[in-house]
Amino acid sequence: MKHSDDHAAGPVHCILIAALGGEGGGVLADWLVHCALQSGLPVQATSVPGVAQRTGATSYYIEMLRAPLANGAAAPVFALSPVPGRVDVVVASELLEAARTVERGFVTPQRTTLIASTHRVYTTIEKMHMADGRQDPQRIMSTAQARAQRLALIDMEQIAGEAGTVVSAVMFGALAGAGVLPWPRALCESVIAASGGGAKASLAGFALAHAAVASPVAAPVTPVPGAAGALDDAGLPEAQRAAWQHRIAGWPDALATIAAHGALRCKGYQNDAYAATYLDRVGALRAVSPPESNEALCEAARHLALWMCFEDVIRVADLKSRRARAARVRREVQAKSDELVRVTEYFKPGVEEIAAVLPAAIGARLLALAERRGWNHGFVGLHIRSTSLWGHLMLRALAWLRPLRPFSMRFGQEHAAMVAWLAAMATALPASAEMALALAGMPQVIKGYGDTQRRGRENYARLWAEHVAPACADADRLRAPTTAAALREAIRATLADPEGKLNLASQARGDTRPVFWARTEPAAPPKAASQWVN
Repeated sequence: MKHSDDHAAGPVHCILIAALGGEGGGVLADWLVHCALQSGLPVQATSVPGVAQRTGATSYYIEMLRAPLANGAAAPVFALSPVPGRVDVVVASELLEAARTVERGFVTPQRTTLIASTHRVYTTIEKMHMADGRQDPQRIMSTAQARAQRLALIDMEQIAGEAGTVVSAVMFGALAGAGVLPWPRALCESVIAASGGGAKASLAGFALAHAAVASPVAAPVTPVPGAAGALDDAGLPEAQRAAWQHRIAGWPDALATIAAHGALRCKGYQNDAYAATYLDRVGALRAVSPPESNEALCEAARHLALWMCFEDVIRVADLKSRRARAARVRREVQAKSDELVRVTEYFKPGVEEIAAVLPAAIGARLLALAERRGWNHGFVGLHIRSTSLWGHLMLRALAWLRPLRPFSMRFGQEHAAMVAWLAAMATALPASAEMALALAGMPQVIKGYGDTQRRGRENYARLWAEHVAPACADADRLRAPTTAAALREAIRATLADPEGKLNLASQARGDTRPVFWARTEPAAPPKAASQWVN
């Protein structure tokens, strides 16, 4: 039987499922096949596995007749793969996978019902991006709305978590709730019930998704808490909360909110004194910032908080050994209270990461020794079971080094660079809002650890030498719009160059400075390291 050129009225019903690994897409395809066979409908299902967990979804394609064969009719010949423009229903377990089906032409406004989840599981490419590589969900949903004949969006991950099941049951319930299956709901539930273990949870997820699609209810809009709300929710001591609120009183709302979150982040990263230093630095920038530079000031406050909380092995060990993280892992794997969960952490520390947490003099000697002996790769990989007593204590021992962090080599390097950057921001804010906004984004070029972090430092040095230092030394150049545009474009090109080819080209021209961290005299002397020690 050839494909019908009719749309929804065609004799062949075509369903395309896009699911990630481990979400039970194959189980969903089997359920659909069983339902079709019990309804007397000829059916065929094929699948194409994804290359990896987040480089592409596994696609399941199902074709079936809409009605049983008449007596004596020839058996249909179904297609093995979907054809663009000829798919009746697309169901995707994740928002970007829905976008991929739209991009490939499987979703059309003349024919296709698109059912998709609104939650995101970020792709490898999104995570590898040096800045914010995430796709815009609103853009994806708007495109899906324009391309689909009918669109149903629900948070499948949330529903699956509430029911204690996997996404396949939720996708099945969404299909049934959308009314796109040629059989009744009762048949779907009977097939699930006959599938054995986990049927109760699967039926619960099916019912929740069916209701969400069949009778959609607008999700309540949760207001984003402002500065006061963020401080109230943090559970701070009353005296500290009042002191912080007093310090940011009178600041623009956007700046106050960012500053509140930044201070909380710095407190969790180091201690109260470190958070106070962050607020001091933001306050110093605000004192010289005119109203037209508010956007740049907010960006500077945001990037400063991230920069002051740079990742090191102490931070990683702290995050991996927190009680909240263990509880989150148990929720994600849906472990019961009487079930054991074993978590193995994979580490491969390099010389740079070890030297970074050592005192500056010792760290510099270690790096020099590593350079002479060619230790430019990670050491032997470590597999630490963080759920065991010994593994947990190892991680906590690293986390307990936090009071010594202010004396480490990396801490001194980062804060020397911050002092210079803050001085440049204080110069740019009153002179040029555009230049200040571009300069506020410079810290984002410093990323990661090991070779990635080294390339980031080289990126920063090149940008500073080519754009920032000359502009700060020349008031006319600082105010020129072309200066800000050039810095923005240079940062954009740098973030699109993870391998550091721009640095190599710059070094070949011989136009970079040999010293990385530029130093200037700060407006106020930074706090001594001892003031940040718990």
